[in-house]
Amino acid sequence: MRTGSSLPPRAGVGFKPAHFHDILNEPKPVGFLEVHAENYMGAGGPPHAQLAALREHYPLSLHGVGLSIGSMQPLDRDHLARLKAVCDRYQPASFSEHLAWSSHDGVYFNDLLPLPYTPQTLVRVAEHIDQVQTALGREMLLENPSRYLHMAESILPEVEFLAELSRRTGCGLLLDVNNIFVSSTNLGADPQHYVDAFPLARVKEIHLGGHHVDADGAGAPLLIDAHGAPVVPAVWALYARVIAHTGPIATLIEWDNDVPEWPILRAEADAADRILADTARASAA
Repeated sequence: MRTGSSLPPRAGVGFKPAHFHDILNEPKPVGFLEVHAENYMGAGGPPHAQLAALREHYPLSLHGVGLSIGSMQPLDRDHLARLKAVCDRYQPASFSEHLAWSSHDGVYFNDLLPLPYTPQTLVRVAEHIDQVQTALGREMLLENPSRYLHMAESILPEVEFLAELSRRTGCGLLLDVNNIFVSSTNLGADPQHYVDAFPLARVKEIHLGGHHVDADGAGAPLLIDAHGAPVVPAVWALYARVIAHTGPIATLIEWDNDVPEWPILRAEADAADRILADTARASAA
């Protein structure tokens, strides 16, 4: 039997050790906490002590960054076993991974790399998702990536690719709204069209974060999914559009670089909670 995702429909934050005491000293400041699975694959020490204490009070979202789901090579069975041990230890309310690859021939690249959207890739990624969900005994949520270029080999739209993966495997989807905005800007697409075409009924969690604004060699805007700044107004507006379609869904504020003081991060979560609450009230009216 497979355990489904069950995060509360509130805003959560990615846990950072610098915020440990702030979080414990406030009465339920957020709805849930997210951690990266790979940071807890050791046997013990302060990271586990802190996470065990927080797990007493908060649901956990476990987010993987190293499975290399999109690789055409077999999954790393040792890594999958370590991931299962973390899931068994903390029983997270949700587990998610990226539609990307990050390893090849035993070499790990510290990045989430793109893959071509082809029928062959679809079959391979579906096999990997089935393998992960079977090994963990739980539903996996698959996250849409941030993109910076078109791949000539891709013949399937990203939305169609994700929808078919979810249909074939039964996996849920994690919709990263900032990634939609970043990718659409970089590739000259309409982010609202992406949202409207997305299989929103399969979305179990949402990510929001900030990005870095740069320019490409021709001077055109180039957005980098850097997770080091507040959510921008255009992404908040896109998020509100998503929530208007789906109703309240667990929403994570990602802030992994240049991490701010706790009140700033909590203010971002509060802003998401207000949108969730407004949507819930509108639905009930």
